[in-house]
Amino acid sequence: MTSGKAAGLMSVLVVAALLTGIWQLRSTDAIPGAGVVPATAEASNAQDPMLDARTVGDPAAPVTVYEVSDFQCPFCRQFWEQTLPALKQEYIATGQVRLIFINLPLAALHPNAPAAHEFAMCSARQGLFWPVHDLLFETQDEWKGLDNLVPFFMSLADSAGVDRRVLGQCLTTGAMRPVVQADLMMAARGGINSTPTFVIEGAALSGAAPIEDWRPVLDSIIAEKTGR
Repeated sequence: MTSGKAAGLMSVLVVAALLTGIWQLRSTDAIPGAGVVPATAEASNAQDPMLDARTVGDPAAPVTVYEVSDFQCPFCRQFWEQTLPALKQEYIATGQVRLIFINLPLAALHPNAPAAHEFAMCSARQGLFWPVHDLLFETQDEWKGLDNLVPFFMSLADSAGVDRRVLGQCLTTGAMRPVVQADLMMAARGGINSTPTFVIEGAALSGAAPIEDWRPVLDSIIAEKTGR
């Protein structure tokens, strides 16, 4: 699969056919009732020039993982803090897995999430998505209840080396809003309405599972793909 196939993958999820019995629905934040935040028609037609900027790992890796996440979701932060470091060390750094971040701000539950995702994507324009990604999760408890997010996000931008002037223009014009909205629409088409959800070779895996649960799943897919 290539990054250009992201929309296709997300729309043909094999949710029920999980690879092992260990992947049960775990603690997640889910939108109350049915459906996700609706995306606009303009967003659905928007192309995503920023996919590479929110991708980490070898483009030729045998396995691509799509992380559908919300920066204000505590379980997404749990994955970032407890599972992602080992996933990076064992699978991403070794060229076996490529990780692509997909925006799913659950505005009904997390009113500050949409602004955080726009901030991250505007930072991605400057090649600084991942430093901002880490800072947003690290400081989640500090910004999740703020009424005025701009000063705090600007301080994070300074820490990450993001150009304030360029960032301010991006946020003011809403330049990255269609990209975030397009991700929302992809998630809706794929039936994803909770975070974190991970899409691995067509199977949707929900929740902040520990690395011990990831290993047998990834190892079996890698073995099948590589013949090793």
